[in-house]
Amino acid sequence: MTWQPHITVATVIEDNGLFLFVEELKNNKLVLNQPAGHLEPDETLREAAIRETLEETGWDVELTGVVGIYLYTAPSNGVTYQRVCFAAKAVKHHPERALDTGIIGAPWLTREELASQPERWRSHLVLDCIDDYLAGPVHSLDVVRK
Repeated sequence: MTWQPHITVATVIEDNGLFLFVEELKNNKLVLNQPAGHLEPDETLREAAIRETLEETGWDVELTGVVGIYLYTAPSNGVTYQRVCFAAKAVKHHPERALDTGIIGAPWLTREELASQPERWRSHLVLDCIDDYLAGPVHSLDVVRK
């Protein structure tokens, strides 16, 4: 079998100290994650981040920068994911919009509220991305060419 990493995007959206998360069912457990998902064919990383955020939270966002690029190997299946994490600001909410299958809600939480619930993180990257965003720097979108 050929080793092949999976390319994913995630978005950190902050508004006055609150961060937008996705509450989703994973293996019959309710977990928290950034709005995140897989890059689709013929899609740019920026387009994927905007699309995934809308599909999972009902929010239109404007990307403002790049938080970081991460590698994560899931202990449950050994799959390696490369995550490109963007920073964004919330622009418009569409509360009538149905969220993706498996998504229960899109809560706004403080960093402290997230940190106090490690058993609910989809992975350690959830808090890592928030902490990296807060510590900075957030890099220019120009580092993502396509």
